[in-house]
Amino acid sequence: MAETKKRYSDEELEEFKQIINEKLERANQDYQDMMRALRNDEGNDVADTSPTYKILEEGAITQNKQELLVLAQRQQKFIKGLEQALVRIQNKTYGIDRMTGELIPKERLRLVPHATLSVESKEKNKRNH
Repeated sequence: MAETKKRYSDEELEEFKQIINEKLERANQDYQDMMRALRNDEGNDVADTSPTYKILEEGAITQNKQELLVLAQRQQKFIKGLEQALVRIQNKTYGIDRMTGELIPKERLRLVPHATLSVESKEKNKRNH
């Protein structure tokens, strides 16, 4: 009987580290773009429009800013998840399902590099809660 693999090799961890760093760079850039838009760094103000349109635009801007704030918060959570994945790589615990202790399939980790559960564990976790 073949022995079950307990962790990913250093070479495999390095591959995942590259994937995570690329996603982290993009995620940080997206987050900075969102924050610039929230601060209105672009300078698109409604100050010079007529009063009627100004009220309508201000309402739309407020709604857009609220939606953008939600997206920025999600992005922050995603960034934190990626950073935690890098710590797990450093500790050589990356890719281990936190419920079963078995390895999460590489395909899942390539798509969701911050995953701490296999698809099966995630589904089982959802059913129990």
